[in-house]
Amino acid sequence: MSETDSAGKPLVISLCGTYLKKEMQSLYRQIANLRNHRTKVYAERLENLEDFPLEHAEIVHMEKRERPRHRGNFLLRFWFKHVIKKWPPPIHIGMEGRETEYYHPYDLVDRLAEDEPALVHVYYGHKAVKYRRMLQDAGVPWLVSFHGVDVVKFLDQPGYREGLTRVFAEAQLVLARSESLLDRLRDLGCPEEKLRLNRTPVPLDAIEFGLRHPPEDGKWRLFQACRLIPKKGLFTTLKALPKVVDRWPDLKFVLAGTGPDEERFREAVADAGLENNVELLGWVDQDRLRAEFARAHAFLHPSELTETEDQEGVPNAMVEAMAAGLPILATTHGGIPEAVEHDQDGFLVPEKDHEALADAILKLLDSPDTLARFSQQAHDSVTEKFGFEQQIGALEACYAEAIESGRESLVNAE
Repeated sequence: MSETDSAGKPLVISLCGTYLKKEMQSLYRQIANLRNHRTKVYAERLENLEDFPLEHAEIVHMEKRERPRHRGNFLLRFWFKHVIKKWPPPIHIGMEGRETEYYHPYDLVDRLAEDEPALVHVYYGHKAVKYRRMLQDAGVPWLVSFHGVDVVKFLDQPGYREGLTRVFAEAQLVLARSESLLDRLRDLGCPEEKLRLNRTPVPLDAIEFGLRHPPEDGKWRLFQACRLIPKKGLFTTLKALPKVVDRWPDLKFVLAGTGPDEERFREAVADAGLENNVELLGWVDQDRLRAEFARAHAFLHPSELTETEDQEGVPNAMVEAMAAGLPILATTHGGIPEAVEHDQDGFLVPEKDHEALADAILKLLDSPDTLARFSQQAHDSVTEKFGFEQQIGALEACYAEAIESGRESLVNAE
């Protein structure tokens, strides 16, 4: 393998399904800010390239390949398709067993043979299941990082759990965004010795801290930034708001983001008569997000486990809000307690409990001293736990470990 460049930096392929969806800011921060490794991105789809430029790395669009067609039974195919025009045919046509043969659906193996990387980092667990056979055939060491929903995504599909078990067996390391996600991976059978924590890196230096004080005019701003999907607890917030608005009628819940629940949420806001107290911003860029942090008094994130067992790691926007000095109003869900200490950085309440959420909001808003204390502590604690340099360094330590492990496996195989 020609693993390193002239400066001695090993090449790591960052392998994604899509580079990059707008909500994947945290992935971009990792890919774009490696210090001791160089990277090249492979992706099935390319999106939003202007938002996620890579100055010193190439972004490659993988070529999709069609499943090979076998020549057997040409006359039967011709008969059904062109003579009686009945296609697809009512009977199986082909060489028995060939339809289950494995093939490389992308040119991944050829590209890896050409680039000879020291390691491949597969982003998201379900993508590792998809690419696993190609990575095996390429004979390169690789690791995978899990980020949240991908821990449970597709578990109900035939053969998926078996594929995940093989991922655990063949990957050099298995990374996850939070301790709670690591626990889920243990439950699914991942060997303990392969698990590593891979927290979100937050560029704290770029986020301006401001100590929070109550608004003199009573116009509180409670802010949340997220995808509009079930696990974000949006409808629990909506149920909690009437009690809060009764005490603070000029309060606004400001929501930034888009997603499949947007229309249903708008309708629920109207049905509850809360149009004057809820403001939907849609998707916002980083500059607007930080401007909203500066205007807000607290950050809401009452996440909850969904019927499909989708859960949070540590929400990226919540960590950034803490860096900006926003007290947190959230739930004891997923990785949230790993970032937020109850009664230190904010208040944590049980999932789906809108009464408890309303009481926590009112408790915070009615105590200026608590607001200021949480504001300072949220900033201090997230700086200690989620510093940018520390997390990039931890990721690259995983890279170095996986590369060395891959070399040892190659020697042992020989």
